[in-house]
Amino acid sequence: MKSYILSIDQGTTSCRAIVFDKSGNSKGLGQKEFKQSFPQPGWVEHDADEILSTQIACIKDAIKDAGIKPDEIAAVGITNQRETTVVWNKKTGKPVYPAIVWQCRRTQQLAEELRDESNSFREKTGLVPDAYFSGPKIRWILDNVKGARELADKGELAFGTIDTWLIWNLTKDKNHFTEPSNASRTMLYNIHTLKWDDELLSRLQIPLTMMPKVIPSNGKFGETDEKLVGFSAPILANLGDQQAALFGQCCFDVGMGKCTYGTGSFLLTNIGSDAKLVPGLLTTVAWQLEGQPATYAFEGAIFIAGAAIQWLRDGLGIIESSAETQELAESLESNDGVFFVPAFVGLGSPYWNSDVRGTITGLTRGSTKAHLARAALESMAFQIADVAKGMSENGIDVKELRVDGGVTRNNFMVQFQADLLKVPVIRSAQLESTAWGVGALAALTCGLVKDFAELSTDWQQDSKIEPSTDRSNDYEGWQSAVRGAFAVASKSVS
Repeated sequence: MKSYILSIDQGTTSCRAIVFDKSGNSKGLGQKEFKQSFPQPGWVEHDADEILSTQIACIKDAIKDAGIKPDEIAAVGITNQRETTVVWNKKTGKPVYPAIVWQCRRTQQLAEELRDESNSFREKTGLVPDAYFSGPKIRWILDNVKGARELADKGELAFGTIDTWLIWNLTKDKNHFTEPSNASRTMLYNIHTLKWDDELLSRLQIPLTMMPKVIPSNGKFGETDEKLVGFSAPILANLGDQQAALFGQCCFDVGMGKCTYGTGSFLLTNIGSDAKLVPGLLTTVAWQLEGQPATYAFEGAIFIAGAAIQWLRDGLGIIESSAETQELAESLESNDGVFFVPAFVGLGSPYWNSDVRGTITGLTRGSTKAHLARAALESMAFQIADVAKGMSENGIDVKELRVDGGVTRNNFMVQFQADLLKVPVIRSAQLESTAWGVGALAALTCGLVKDFAELSTDWQQDSKIEPSTDRSNDYEGWQSAVRGAFAVASKSVS
């Protein structure tokens, strides 16, 4: 019987594939890292062909690890790092340039020009124009890669975020598809009309012929090519990684929110079918299902979360593993006034300032690596508190926060987050909320799962962390540190 779901989970630093049963139990895993490229300061690139070959290997490894026959796969779901941009030749299937990663800041100047000249991008897409998003990246490729503009004008180039790149390559018919949650991260998709926007495409000088067809998040994306992956099954679900985690955490009702802590961190809250805009936050499509209106979410996008811990390990060499940070943080009774604003690539929500850079305040001769470790962990929680404050000021109170991601294993950080928000923080028993989110949607689409109620009933918490300490003074110290970082940036710019 076809009783398993294969989730393709293509991330920023690794490719993964997981075989799930219909209850969300992981049966097999394939995971491999791939190369990160930094050709210039602030630039980040991936090899799209390497991502594809790595992902195919992970799919085969996951099926082997699960010990199942390939023809037992009922359906496939895809979730992916968002905004990362691939442009390829439709005839050859080869990228004309490496994938420009969401973290890349090369298009900062263009994004700021767009932000200053018009509100159209904000009003139509729900996004604040920023180098983070795909549109400026496409424009950069067309302007800077020899021959790209000419090929695009002749209709011979295709654009896709990583989901689209994988669908093109993994389906028999080379389908050029995406869906609304990923499309809504491009700065080119009107979240009100659910269509590519002619005005925005024209402003960025991007031909409509480059853009993939947008179908529902649970649409029919094509059959996998048996010659490539060893089996043929329908791809029946596709979601950007943060929206997939929102779905996987069963945040189906208005006001339910989740935070995923990874390289960056992302707080999304379901706001229903009204795509309203509020200062400092992004409004994004959570999902849009066949025959139904879109569900929207407020999003707070934090660029640097777990990456700050990686910097302590790889950049400073003061820890050997991220696991050390909990013991180091707990060795101190307080942060002793040391705050870390990890603005390595500027600050995202709710500030949206690309000029700010990382700062550490409050250092004394008595400061140790324990202070830096604690400050890095606290910075993750502080940034999420900034976003939650913005949501509350606009009528969406986070009454509990469902969390996932590797950093949530750090009990100090999770407790500090609960204290700051003054609400319970709930760790899901499902550690793979992102992969299971799109897997759950695929299972729902193919009939292995009956309805949303069944998914909600099956969702279980691992632990519930209640607030226990008043962190008001800590938060005031954080806000003071952020103001200091802005002051330094202002002097640098002037």
